[in-house]
Amino acid sequence: MSNDTMDLEQLARYLQRDAREVGRLADRGRLPGRKVAGAWRFSLQEVKRWLEQQLGDFSDEQLRRLEQQHTGTDEHLIASLLHEACVAVPMRATTRASALRELVTLAEQSWQVYDPQAVLEAVQAREDLATTALEFGVAVPHMHRPIPGAVGESLIAFGRASSALPFGSADGGLTDLFFLVLCQDEGLHLKVLARLARLFLRPGFLDTLRDAPTGHAARQIIVAAEEDLLAKTRR
Repeated sequence: MSNDTMDLEQLARYLQRDAREVGRLADRGRLPGRKVAGAWRFSLQEVKRWLEQQLGDFSDEQLRRLEQQHTGTDEHLIASLLHEACVAVPMRATTRASALRELVTLAEQSWQVYDPQAVLEAVQAREDLATTALEFGVAVPHMHRPIPGAVGESLIAFGRASSALPFGSADGGLTDLFFLVLCQDEGLHLKVLARLARLFLRPGFLDTLRDAPTGHAARQIIVAAEEDLLAKTRR
């Protein structure tokens, strides 16, 4: 079986779930897959896209197991990838298109974005494929897959819009918190999404971010929340 295709058992290990549960999801059409000679086959890229859309519905424990599947260490992941120069409070953007442009411009401040136009087009294409907006006013734009030569080291940019704007959330709600994720490794990419989703679940985290007076304060809130998350995970 190719590296881009998984059977039911392989997918269960990848998702850190029981194979029977995964089989039920597939049978109900909840997982992107197809049957070949009576057996389920799953495209890795389709599964990753599905995962990205489902992370907001995962529990903290499911997200933690997903992190462990993709290197499984306790490092300060978000803090190490989020440069202070790549944080904007507030953002000037008032539309989806202007928010994406501003986020890519923010990411350029890391000096790791070598082809901003290619990155912007890739992020826009990913949003056209399916919105990254979640139902609690947060969006996590990213590239569908790494683009060789466009980005150096992996990074995150964060911005808070001065006024919430339409970004395609399934519930029709507005979005004001944006985490642009640019990873050059697909395993790291999924781990970053899982770590962010764990932070979003923390009581009061998003409200505190919305009250941050400056970009510096916003980054401190994110770093402190991740440190507290890791400290509780180690206990």
